[in-house]
Amino acid sequence: DKFIPMATFRASPGWLDWWTVFFWGWFLGYGPLMAMFVARISRGRTIRQMVLLISVVAPIITTFWFTIVGGSGLAFELANPGVISGPFTGFNLPAALLAITEQLPMGFMISVLFLILTTIFVATTGDSMTYAVSMVMTGTDQPQSSIRVFWGIMMGVVAALLISIGSGGISALQSFIVITAVPVSLVLLPSLWTAPQIARKMADEQGL
Repeated sequence: DKFIPMATFRASPGWLDWWTVFFWGWFLGYGPLMAMFVARISRGRTIRQMVLLISVVAPIITTFWFTIVGGSGLAFELANPGVISGPFTGFNLPAALLAITEQLPMGFMISVLFLILTTIFVATTGDSMTYAVSMVMTGTDQPQSSIRVFWGIMMGVVAALLISIGSGGISALQSFIVITAVPVSLVLLPSLWTAPQIARKMADEQGL
């Protein structure tokens, strides 16, 4: 009976509005890299299969993840104030996640599972981004491994610098993402009408 009031709660509209803008900016800046990677590895699949996996299956899994982890964290914090918010001090997300897993049954096993999932996520994300950047820089579909390694190292260095800077670096990154999202969105506009044309042409060439 409290779902609707809590879901529409807007006691801090400034905070909510800023994070909405940030996530849209993040999507626009991150989307082109992932789109190129997904298009590359999905060759041979139908558009229906791609839409089903990316727009249906992935959001369901993500919703399940946030519901279980986030809901459990809120429940543990309400039952024992400080058990999650304490480790989370300073925006320490890894510590907060470990604090949540410690409260669950078989906490150690779940922590190991989360570590494996996080490692896979970082590896696949880094692979897709280095591939997309290398492909754009070289203009080829198969960029050299050395170029991909170089961009992977550069991304790791930037991530390490942001972590060492702390919350100030994260705030600067958020502002940068929102600013760059504006020109990126203009670059993406032509794809709204060229993508269907290219898909139709490829379908005709393949006799689909």
